[in-house]
Amino acid sequence: MRSHRTVRLSMTTIGIIGAGNIGSQVARAAIANGYDVVIANSRGPETLADLVSDLGPKARAATAAEAAAAADVAVVTVPFKAYDAIPVEPLAGKIVIDTNNYYWERDGHVPALDEGRATVSGLLQEHLPTSHVAKGFNHIMASDITTAGLPAGTPGRRALATASDHADAARFVTDLYDAFGFDTVNLGPLAESWRVERDQPAYVVPQDRDELVANLARAERLAA
Repeated sequence: MRSHRTVRLSMTTIGIIGAGNIGSQVARAAIANGYDVVIANSRGPETLADLVSDLGPKARAATAAEAAAAADVAVVTVPFKAYDAIPVEPLAGKIVIDTNNYYWERDGHVPALDEGRATVSGLLQEHLPTSHVAKGFNHIMASDITTAGLPAGTPGRRALATASDHADAARFVTDLYDAFGFDTVNLGPLAESWRVERDQPAYVVPQDRDELVANLARAERLAA
């Protein structure tokens, strides 16, 4: 993929916990923008040999704890039901981008989410109390991460949302989106991140910034 603007912010390594569709595409986009990538899955580094070979010399496989420890910034992209297995101590003081969505059919019912008392990323922030969690990459198809980006200022440039209780985390995601070729709409705190989750108007819909703002305003809290 083409890099649109290299953003480093003095950080060189992105640790990706979860090597599925989203994780592997974020890895490709990050490498295209000059980052080193350490990627992990639940089955062990040896199962990632083909992916790492495809990603090239700036990528290596590791355990989740090793990826967290090596990361300057981490991306958590595991099924929501596994969020409480994410290593806590190695991510202390670090920005963590949460791509997760709640699918009760897969994850089992979580009353706090079903009843609108919590958000997916808010629960991850509670699990990682010393990290700076931001929502990111949760409402885009994986393949679009490396194919739909456009240079800044291009008419109709696609926009993605972020949310965080920490300004540095939201700023990092904004800059990373821009590097990958996307505009950003900042929802504010994690308590607002439900607006861009499953079954909402903005979910996995190609949209420019104005359209995303409009779709976020149309969001309604839904019960499972």
